[in-house]
Amino acid sequence: MSLETFSGRDKRTFRELYPEIEPYKIGMLKVSEIHILYYEEVGNPSGKPIVFIHGGPGSYTKSRDRCFFDPQAYRIILYHQRGAGNSIPNGCLEENTTWDLVEDLEKLRKHLNIDKWVLFGGSWGSALALAYAETYPDYVKALILRGIYCCRRKELLWTYHEGGASMIFPDMWEKFLEPIPKCEQGDLMSAYHRRLTNNDEKDILKFSIAWRLWESSISNLYVDPSSLANVADDAKSIITVSKIEAHYFVHGAFMNEDGQLLKNADKIKDIPGI
Repeated sequence: MSLETFSGRDKRTFRELYPEIEPYKIGMLKVSEIHILYYEEVGNPSGKPIVFIHGGPGSYTKSRDRCFFDPQAYRIILYHQRGAGNSIPNGCLEENTTWDLVEDLEKLRKHLNIDKWVLFGGSWGSALALAYAETYPDYVKALILRGIYCCRRKELLWTYHEGGASMIFPDMWEKFLEPIPKCEQGDLMSAYHRRLTNNDEKDILKFSIAWRLWESSISNLYVDPSSLANVADDAKSIITVSKIEAHYFVHGAFMNEDGQLLKNADKIKDIPGI
């Protein structure tokens, strides 16, 4: 079966999202002396509060992310994490750790006068949702998580070290290795981190594209070739997400110990989740 045939058939199996909707409120929330977060609310102001926690880290929400929930039933909150999307300053790594983001979520909850809310997140969004829920379980009504990523050392190595995803996508792995000298290929996260955080903008873009191309190519088993061809279209966004991801991952997502999210899972045992 061709990729095109599979992709077309696959798309028809998914339930359609709710119609596009515009925010009824857009705001900026100052969470530190450095960082100001962008947020928006859509749906029913009197509905059940649910917050969309985007991936990355360093990515941001798109308009289609407003459409996962019934706008008649839910008060839908979307926001951009530190340094990401419309939050300012863009791409800033200072005071930008998992635990800063956890506190930001709590500040947003208080700012919006929400008693309890549902957390919705995938990939990095699932990790941040778990970190928040384990820190503030009393304020979480439910968890809806997909593509769960716990930021354990072995998960990071599976993605960015030989012997994991590299065995499934060998051609793309070779392209990921290509910009890095052989003497540094034993620790690609550190090698890319050094290059993504230097002051040469042209150099940063080159390595950002390589980083995102690898990530995009392994995000799905069947990938639309056009999505890879267009990976460098938004240079600013590519640089931001690559730089912030490398910053987080080279530091083990700033977990206090490896496997912390799983070890502390007992703290959320009474929270419903799917």
